Amino acid sequence: MSKSQLRILCPNGHLGFAPTKEGSFRIGAATKPDYYCCDSGSDDIGPAPLGADKCASMYEWQKHDLELMLLAAREQGVPMIVGSAGDTGSNSRVDMYVQIIKDLAKEHNLPKFKLAYFYSEVDKKYLQDKMKKGIRIEGLDGRQDLSINDLEKTDRIVAVAGVHPYIKALQMGADVIIGGRSSDCAVFAAPAIKEGFSEDLAYYLGKVLECASFCAEPYGAKETVIGTITENDVRVTAMHPDQRCTIASVAGHAMYERSNPFYEYVAGGMLDMTNCKYEQYDEKTCRITGSVFVPIEGKVKVKLEGAGKVGEKYIGIAGIRDPYTIENIDKVIEWCKQQVEEKFTGKEYYLDYKIFGKNGVMGDLEPIKEIKSHELCVIVEGVAPTKEMAEEVTLTGTRQIFYARLPEVKGTAGTAAFVVDEVLPATPAYTWTLNHVIPVDDPMELFDVKLIEVGN
Repeated sequence: MSKSQLRILCPNGHLGFAPTKEGSFRIGAATKPDYYCCDSGSDDIGPAPLGADKCASMYEWQKHDLELMLLAAREQGVPMIVGSAGDTGSNSRVDMYVQIIKDLAKEHNLPKFKLAYFYSEVDKKYLQDKMKKGIRIEGLDGRQDLSINDLEKTDRIVAVAGVHPYIKALQMGADVIIGGRSSDCAVFAAPAIKEGFSEDLAYYLGKVLECASFCAEPYGAKETVIGTITENDVRVTAMHPDQRCTIASVAGHAMYERSNPFYEYVAGGMLDMTNCKYEQYDEKTCRITGSVFVPIEGKVKVKLEGAGKVGEKYIGIAGIRDPYTIENIDKVIEWCKQQVEEKFTGKEYYLDYKIFGKNGVMGDLEPIKEIKSHELCVIVEGVAPTKEMAEEVTLTGTRQIFYARLPEVKGTAGTAAFVVDEVLPATPAYTWTLNHVIPVDDPMELFDVKLIEVGN
């Protein structure tokens, strides 16, 4: 190790998804961290952005966050790393981020620096050729192995990079790195591993930093935290004056969203947190020891994510205040579905209703008390092969709420008092077609790092 410790600043759990809070960022930047790193993507946003090749976040928000990081890192002369560019890490999103960096460098008259970037998209023919050779592309989370049929239904595929392209870019002398789709923790683990720290602690550092202030309390998103790695431990510190990284907040964050809370699958292996020990290092800092990285045995496997278009989509909105309709909302929805089925019998479509404000129970009170809603909001989602049909399916399914025939109702008295706007066009509907892993001879096989010079 060239350093006894390494400090990495993470300003946002998903760059640009909502703007980074500048106050805590500037507090963190003033401490002069060794790296500025941030993840900018997630499959939590669903398959549509990848399939449609668009962002889930506002352009200005993403530019805002990149600008904060770039100016601080260049002023200090330390590296900046961003992974999964533009929410999905597709090639066009990487190009967009590279252009933003170029534009910011010109706008702020920054001295020359080296910008590295890599793409993550995978061509379908590449996978077809692998499958023809009998190479198994294994399904994850209960999926079947990839079939030619599922591949043909796919519009866009990205491979999920591990630490390797980031380490290579740093070895090439990059000052700024823009990565395609990547494992969240790899963005942070890579510089620590490159600097000589153990994989056991480096991957935990990545795990705890990837969501930024989500590991702090009280809850406050988009605030900056700093992770410190040494030969013996990882320490994470909240930068917001009112936040703290505590044993409870850090351990809770490390173990959320998993069927087995003590194991986290990361690119290239698994992070075993069974023997992690959490200590309160100081008022704002939690210290962690005991994590173990277990590499995959045998051939390296790279995760693939793919999305395919299902159809065009429209959204309808209905607000209901009639008490009797609210009480019988399930019957009303069944009536609506029947009317749509009658009109579109034999045609392919998808219709879904999401009811907000439906009667429920409040279990914390004694005795348990039923909550009676006075108003419902019903979101109607219609999907069909064409925009015209999707609009008609959705409009029919929404307006039939008004016409639902409840046998107890006499005349129009007591029918649903509701408001319907025109149904609204939405992003086409996509589905995940790939959640698989492919064996590769070299972990860099799908990721080609490019280096250019930017600035004046």
